[in-house]
Amino acid sequence: MSSDHVELVLVAAGCAAGVGVLGLGLAWLLRHRSIRWQLGLVAVVAVLAVLAGVMAIAQLMFISSHDWGVISLVALVAGVVAVAVALAVGAAIAHWSESLQEDARRMGLEGTFDGSRRGPSEFQALSEELARTSERLEESRLKADRLEGSRRELVSWVSHDLRTPLAGMRAMTEALEDGLAPDPERYHRQIRAEVDRMVRMVDDLFELSRIHAGVLRLSPEAVMLGDLVSEAIAGADPVARARRVRLGGTVEDGVEITADPAGLSRVVSNLVMNAIRHTPADGVVEIRGRSVDGGVELSVTDGCGGLTAEEMERVFDLAWQGGTARTPDTGDSSHARGAGLGLAIVKGIVEAHRGQVDVENVEDPGAPRVAGCRFRVRLPRVPGDASRAPVADLT
Repeated sequence: MSSDHVELVLVAAGCAAGVGVLGLGLAWLLRHRSIRWQLGLVAVVAVLAVLAGVMAIAQLMFISSHDWGVISLVALVAGVVAVAVALAVGAAIAHWSESLQEDARRMGLEGTFDGSRRGPSEFQALSEELARTSERLEESRLKADRLEGSRRELVSWVSHDLRTPLAGMRAMTEALEDGLAPDPERYHRQIRAEVDRMVRMVDDLFELSRIHAGVLRLSPEAVMLGDLVSEAIAGADPVARARRVRLGGTVEDGVEITADPAGLSRVVSNLVMNAIRHTPADGVVEIRGRSVDGGVELSVTDGCGGLTAEEMERVFDLAWQGGTARTPDTGDSSHARGAGLGLAIVKGIVEAHRGQVDVENVEDPGAPRVAGCRFRVRLPRVPGDASRAPVADLT
């Protein structure tokens, strides 16, 4: 490259740099204005940079005034067209931005988002992301509404299911004090049974409060799944016999898991007692445990007759008790319908172990109908850092 060329490049670069600095200053002043003005400024700066460079080089090359006029006219026309195109593109982008802003405002007020694709790819990607955000917000809203409904149900249950036995015990104690009880021993047994039932309710509420507050502490250690299942069956056997329900099932030999023994025992016991409660007389409750990829699986199958799709979504909700038709009436008040806390506790403890719990309907192999439900718990063999449980989602 000759020295003349180098000089021309340096002169053109200097002129363009000067115009560019001036353009940056104007862009700073217009930074809060519409994007259409920003794009128009870019077009103007480009044209002025060309004109400044041409003017400076024309002086060096002694170009005639006529030639200089022609060049300036061509640059001016090109500049007008460039500015017009820039303003048109800026207006279109501003319109797309306003439409997207209106959709976002409507999403905040009504919870709905149009999600139609418009504008350049960046705006389309933003619109799609806002649509996904709207769906997540709607799911969160529904979950919050359902949780609030569960809490209201829990308060209603506490006010009824604790006040009613207290009133009964008060009447029985007054009868005992006045010597009007026809069978004092039966009254004493009934009072003891009611006290035990309320103690279990309070224990369940305390456990749920710890799970929901994220302060449930686990003490993982190696335990045999078969031993936990055997203990749960032994504890539930008297209740099953009283309701004429058979307990059965199998657990693979040597299945070991690192978990909190008390918490996992609570999970198995709650699932078995829930299955017994919802299985009619002469029915069967089966418990099975086996190894799966990355962990173990425990399932409890009952004879409840199945769940609807809506019931499956709510079965682990706080204070949800299902329909009365699913709970056979045995006339035994000590094992009446539960408070709807057992399965919520199961979900909280399982999630604290980094596991999952779900439910599915089981068909009767001898007839084309749903026979019952199978609650399935999947746990990793080692739950990781489970010394402190996360806040459980009880919805």
